Amino acid sequence: MELTPKINERRWKPSFETEIFDRWEKNGLYSFDVEKGGESFVIDTPPPYPSGRPWHIGAASHYSQIDMIARTARMMGRNVLFPIGIDRNGLPVELYTEKKYKVRMATTPREKFIDLCKTALDDLEAEMIAVMKRMGMSGNFQKYYRTDSEDYRKLTQSTFIKLWHQGLIYQSKRPNNYCFVCRTTIADAEVEYEELPSKLVYIKFGIKGEGSNEIIIATTRPELIGSCKAVLVNDKDERYTRYHNLSAISPIFNKEIKIIPHPRAKADFGSGAVMICSYGDYTDVQLFRELGLEEVIAIDLNGRMTANAGPYEGMRVREAREKIITDLENQGLIIKVEDLLHRTPICERSETPIEIIPMDEYYLKQLEFRDQLTKEAESLAFHPEEHRRRLLDWISSISIDWPISRRRYYATEVPVWYCKSCGAPHVPDPGHYYKPWKEDPPFSSCTQCGKTDFVGDERTLDTWMDSSISPLFITGYMNDEKFFAKTYPVTLRPQAKDIVRTWLHYTILRCYQLTGKAPFGHAWIMGHGVDKNGKKIRKRDGNAIDPAPILEKYGADVFRLWAASESSLGSDFRVSEDKISGVGKFLTKLWNLARFISSFPIEDANELILDTDKWILDELSDVVKESSKGYDDFNFFIPSNRVREFVWNTFASQYLEMVKQRAYGVGFSDDEIRSARSTLHLCLKTCLLLLAPITPFITERIWNEIYSKESIHLQRLPKPVWDYGLREYSVKISNFNSETWNAKRTKGLSLKDPISVSVPDELMMFERDLVAMHNLRKNQT
Repeated sequence: MELTPKINERRWKPSFETEIFDRWEKNGLYSFDVEKGGESFVIDTPPPYPSGRPWHIGAASHYSQIDMIARTARMMGRNVLFPIGIDRNGLPVELYTEKKYKVRMATTPREKFIDLCKTALDDLEAEMIAVMKRMGMSGNFQKYYRTDSEDYRKLTQSTFIKLWHQGLIYQSKRPNNYCFVCRTTIADAEVEYEELPSKLVYIKFGIKGEGSNEIIIATTRPELIGSCKAVLVNDKDERYTRYHNLSAISPIFNKEIKIIPHPRAKADFGSGAVMICSYGDYTDVQLFRELGLEEVIAIDLNGRMTANAGPYEGMRVREAREKIITDLENQGLIIKVEDLLHRTPICERSETPIEIIPMDEYYLKQLEFRDQLTKEAESLAFHPEEHRRRLLDWISSISIDWPISRRRYYATEVPVWYCKSCGAPHVPDPGHYYKPWKEDPPFSSCTQCGKTDFVGDERTLDTWMDSSISPLFITGYMNDEKFFAKTYPVTLRPQAKDIVRTWLHYTILRCYQLTGKAPFGHAWIMGHGVDKNGKKIRKRDGNAIDPAPILEKYGADVFRLWAASESSLGSDFRVSEDKISGVGKFLTKLWNLARFISSFPIEDANELILDTDKWILDELSDVVKESSKGYDDFNFFIPSNRVREFVWNTFASQYLEMVKQRAYGVGFSDDEIRSARSTLHLCLKTCLLLLAPITPFITERIWNEIYSKESIHLQRLPKPVWDYGLREYSVKISNFNSETWNAKRTKGLSLKDPISVSVPDELMMFERDLVAMHNLRKNQT
């Protein structure tokens, strides 16, 4: 009997993927209809940041798996809203603009710099969208949004105005994290800590009225001696009991500084005596408040020493530190200098040390919401569960409200004007996009003094103020009440683990304040891509790999299968082109297997005749069961590896070989032939359905060629429905087959040659298929 495969192409080609994607786009396969019946599934897709080339492969892997979430939900029967956005606000845009056009924001007219920012990222954005499409992402590209659009910024400002009227936003001057490179305030959530080399300097301070007596102060910040307002010693440290409440005399500056016994001083660190300055760290900030000390600011907004630094005025911080150490040494005032690693606060953007400087900023209240945020974090479903602790730990560590104003240009403007006469702040009505730095106010007179002259605020909002309302923007908050009512709260927030304390936290905070509800029910947290040395992949570290050439060389399905199967959800994953290329072998196997099975007619067996068919369906049922657990948790590591293992090690190498002769119709009845063919197709169809969310292209092509012109992505994920109790024979079947193949090799026989081997009694129910498979002859006695 001569059989012709329905699949004509002998091998799978990545070029097929482009044709398939174009067809999907043309037919509008993945549209969302709010009026459609069924449960809505709304994904708060993270809008990626086009901040430079390349859009690295770790991020691309992340987004390919977000698409798997969308495809899984559709195949579970959900009505899926899968928005696509591009994040174009904030500091990375400005830094890229400065680099691209060789300008400086500080010396470029604001309007001109903003115009440059608007166009700087267009080419990067286009490349990013192209990569998303090449990966097979099934999001709404026809209506993708930008966070720098007028509509988005209008919503950000409208939420600011609403929270202002709720009394949740206020202005205050207080010590803040400040980055001299970024030239702006940054929130605690944007501060990272690194162990950096430093020096612990032991310095002699005099004691007022004590003649030659002195107290030794140990500090890593000698350049702040001019702003020292207290010396602390531990109240139980007997070395300094006689100095309690006396005054020390600072070297070089000759200022009187009170010596205060206090439990915050650590007797076992340094000399046991520390100076409290404004501001070396947040311990200083707390103690200045507690002790009612008057701050002396020694560092300005340009990162240079102020007049309060005396002879070091105008120097950079590091330069002043080195110079004062030299001066103290020359005066014989240094006892010793110890090298140490010091836990140093670093700006996550510029990767430079920050300083703490008093700034007049707007704040959003969050301290009073900590209990509610904790409840929301505890009720949120985490995928995986282990990352819940990240959020809870962050919420419990919050000690100040969120500073939300910034001194940058390319971001959403603070929508506030001030009366020139009395300084009273005024906010406009929501519903418009305002630019107070260049526009007249939408009101005629001051509500406090009646005067008519105003000046607009020149600051912008923290970019997280924009990002944190993404669930509100995509659901039509303050724009489409009907759509919002049917889509909010959204279903799931996918994101990376490193922004749990920023994007996840701020989104829950802001959306709860605005709606009284949590923004989503599920948080899906992915790990980092790391290089061969285990280092996180980042463009600035030079270890980023461009995904575009990888996608063109190997295809989207290979890339996606690698992304899904490389590590379990939430864990870091190692990026290697060798591993990516190796995954392609399975797709070749799947294509060849499908092409072979397509040779046989699709027949429905009324009843499975032989136990071999029942056995493989038992195995398949287990694959479906385990894969379903993975899909329910959106952990694609489970189905990708379980299906691959089944296809490669059980279905193709064991079952297919056992029933091949029967499927060809050699020596079996018509019912037995139909049973084999039906089971082959049933196994293939089920595997295709299980793989469809992960490898959407090859499964679509095979499905269309063999089973239906309707997309596989409009089908439902399979359910485990077979239970014949035969899985216990799997290992025994595999062992017997391996032993028989090895026996043939030992005798120099081909796999088709006959061999005298008896089927063991425990496998007699599979005897006819095993005899046909191995061409067995009964042992001659």
